[in-house]
Amino acid sequence: MSAGEPFQRVHQNLENADVIVVGGGPAGVAAALELKARGIPRVMILDREPALGGATRHCVHSPLGMREFGRVYFGPAYAQRLQRQAQEAGIDIRTGYSVVELRQDGTLLVTSARGVETLKARRIVLATGAREKPRSARLLPGDRPVGVLTTGTLQAYVAFHGIMPFRRPLIVGSELVSFSALLTCLTHHARPVAMIEPEPYPFARWPFRCFPPVVGVPFHCGAALTDIRGRGRVEEADIRLVDGRILTVQCDGVLLTGRFTPEAALLDASPVEMAAGSAGPLIDQDGRMANPIFFAGGNVLRAVETGGWAFREGRRVGAAVANDLARAPCSAPGVPVTFAEPLKLVVPAMLRPGGFKRPAFRDFQLRFTRRVRGLLSLHLDGKEVWSKTGQWFPERRVLVPIPAAAFEAAQISFHFQETS
Repeated sequence: MSAGEPFQRVHQNLENADVIVVGGGPAGVAAALELKARGIPRVMILDREPALGGATRHCVHSPLGMREFGRVYFGPAYAQRLQRQAQEAGIDIRTGYSVVELRQDGTLLVTSARGVETLKARRIVLATGAREKPRSARLLPGDRPVGVLTTGTLQAYVAFHGIMPFRRPLIVGSELVSFSALLTCLTHHARPVAMIEPEPYPFARWPFRCFPPVVGVPFHCGAALTDIRGRGRVEEADIRLVDGRILTVQCDGVLLTGRFTPEAALLDASPVEMAAGSAGPLIDQDGRMANPIFFAGGNVLRAVETGGWAFREGRRVGAAVANDLARAPCSAPGVPVTFAEPLKLVVPAMLRPGGFKRPAFRDFQLRFTRRVRGLLSLHLDGKEVWSKTGQWFPERRVLVPIPAAAFEAAQISFHFQETS
């Protein structure tokens, strides 16, 4: 190689597949397995990690796998089961691959230890999952010492390296993953000094919210992290309590949990349209995007569901892709599903006429931005076809059956009338 020749070369040969699945977590593996089960011969999975499984690889608790495999697994064993099934199915597994560009015709630009390559398939399935918001996205004030981590980073340290990076962390958040983080700390000889939630109520359902007091960890709702201090590593933090008092806690770490967002950076400057509110791709009832070569499933659509939910969703999207390969890509325009505050998102956010008899998504999935009480209703062409009154919570899944008439409607909208 000459001095002026670049180290990494672009391999010009196109490695064709029927379907390329981007992401090797539960949704991606399930989609690939379903495609192989339905007779699609050339199925490829690309994942940037060294093994399949996604976040379950470092999720050190159970239960996982009961509905998918009929038994309970801890996270690493569940990930190994996904890897083994993918291998046994004859799927072309390519770990250590990062996709850097999606192109209109289904061509992917990827990087790996081999260099830069172009891969092409008849259909592309995006299943890149979700991630927690780091400190930079939360705009937290204070010093920048070592010891401010997300749950995923903490559990990766523990699972892959046997390292517990702190002994007295402050936990921020009260979603389900927050209690997973608390359990990880307690089972690896770390004692959190407190658990705080900026909202006036916990996000996780009862009885999870009872866990911190049971294990002797103070739990403050309506409490905001206002300062982080430390030289070299975290030494203390200030918390503004619900009554306005400032509580200073001595800690050696800050554990930022939850506030998930779809892992969708790949979609920037790509031929993929984004859905309003979700930060994920816009899809129809079969997981198909506006560009019909592309499909998506799992937590890249909306944050966040369990691994089991993502697996089942990925399997249904895989079935839709297998059916779609039997015909030309769908060219019918989609009808958008509209909504307004306090609704945060709707998945799928568009419907197409002439879809499959058994769509991948038989329900609209909704989320609210805040805790509210009132009447939620679905309207087709200005006529109310479904409604329900209740109390609705943020980050809780709301399912609304998609009526058959919705696929022929010219206007689809959700309305909400708040009551005191």
